[in-house]
Amino acid sequence: MSSRTRATASPLFVPHKTDRRSARVARDEFAAARVQARHASQPETIRTKTGAAPELRPTYPAAGRPGPDSGRGGRLKLPAHRMTTATASGAYPFLAEGGLGAQGIYVGQDVHAEAAFTYDPFALYGRLEGFTNPNILLAGIIGMGKSALAKSLAVRAVAFGYRIYVPCDPKGEWTVVTQELGGQTIALGPGLPGRLNPLDAPARPHAVSEADWTTEVRKRRLLLLGSLAKTVLRRELHPMEHTALDIALDHVVAYRTSTGTTPLLGDVAYVLGSPEQLEAATGDRSGRLGHAAEDLAHALRRLIHGDLAGMFDAPSTVRFDPGAPMLSIDLSRLGGAGDDTGLVLAMTCASAWMESALSDPTGGRRWVIYDEAWRVMRHVALLERMQSQWKLSRGLGIANMMVIHRLSDLLTAGDAGSRGRALAEGLLTDCSTRIIYRQEADQLATAAAVLGLTGVETQAVSALTKGRGLWKVAGRSFITQHLLHPRERELFDTDLRMAA
Repeated sequence: MSSRTRATASPLFVPHKTDRRSARVARDEFAAARVQARHASQPETIRTKTGAAPELRPTYPAAGRPGPDSGRGGRLKLPAHRMTTATASGAYPFLAEGGLGAQGIYVGQDVHAEAAFTYDPFALYGRLEGFTNPNILLAGIIGMGKSALAKSLAVRAVAFGYRIYVPCDPKGEWTVVTQELGGQTIALGPGLPGRLNPLDAPARPHAVSEADWTTEVRKRRLLLLGSLAKTVLRRELHPMEHTALDIALDHVVAYRTSTGTTPLLGDVAYVLGSPEQLEAATGDRSGRLGHAAEDLAHALRRLIHGDLAGMFDAPSTVRFDPGAPMLSIDLSRLGGAGDDTGLVLAMTCASAWMESALSDPTGGRRWVIYDEAWRVMRHVALLERMQSQWKLSRGLGIANMMVIHRLSDLLTAGDAGSRGRALAEGLLTDCSTRIIYRQEADQLATAAAVLGLTGVETQAVSALTKGRGLWKVAGRSFITQHLLHPRERELFDTDLRMAA
């Protein structure tokens, strides 16, 4: 009778006040002893190795790495808590913005969400909370692709039925884009055949009476004349100067209406320089009004006999085509000598002439793009006209886009508390969409203060690459990579001369 080996296992004695680690080790040893006892009781012939191969076994047990460096704490017991997804997104870091929806103009790729990014100010108005106006601010240093973005948005907006107006093209870069779309380009400058009469009366809307429209046209003409005078004189007009402008304009309009022709700037300048005509209109023979109008007459003389002669002192040689997909006014022949006054005067006249199209209630929805707007930030008169257009954007059905280089350009409009600074800051406030391309290190503090950027957004702006920008739309932030079609890249290339 052969003896058979027997093995038994019994629970180990564990002291009552042992620590958690010792208790865990004791349980593991007891479990290992039970397994060993079970295998020892089986015959040698039926014993098999169980478990994974040695090279496939985990380094640590399922409970995790043992020891004080395991990173495990004790069992955390907290009561159940219910929260919204908006709150949970702040606690869970691996989330991306949901985007603005699929309706709109394709811009490129949302970097964080890795999804397509679309934008349409007219589609977002009334649908996105906090989106109170369709106006856009676009800022970025040279070479980062902000001009390509502006042109790309304009070209793609045409496919949605929108019309594009570019009242100021200081470098002539929009001409080729306009021609490619079959639009209309008006080139103004010394020696060019183009003529624009800024005193042209817009077509009267059907819903406005003749008397009301006559009053509206007079108000627009007075605003234009005042803007031109303030730009040249670089100061506000005195009360008697305003009176002289009113009387001179009414005198010229009455004469031109009787002859069936349109008033011209030269007519107004001639009356301002003729004290006897002003006195005859008012009945005041003291000569004070004629003396007060001397500066006004000399200010308007620049548009008639100065460096802008021949452009705005004759009847218009071009007519606005309301059916054209794009209209641009090429002012690249002006302002090249470093003096922006001529460029601003031309832009003021062109803007007034273009208002005839903007005021048409049947003109549909349109984009108005002010390229290189930093050049006009120092001129209060033009800022006033831009502010009026910004405020009336919803009623006119237009989306204004202002393109600048740095956020500090807004601060060049004047000293703190001045009229110019207030107008520039007002334009920024009335932009629900702010697109910021890369800014230099010395501009980050200004950008953060002006736009209210967070620390993360400020750091992101400093590291943006070409074509990538921070979009702030009604308080929501996106990092978007602008994508260009090869034909667009060829059409928008502003480095052609550098490459050649």
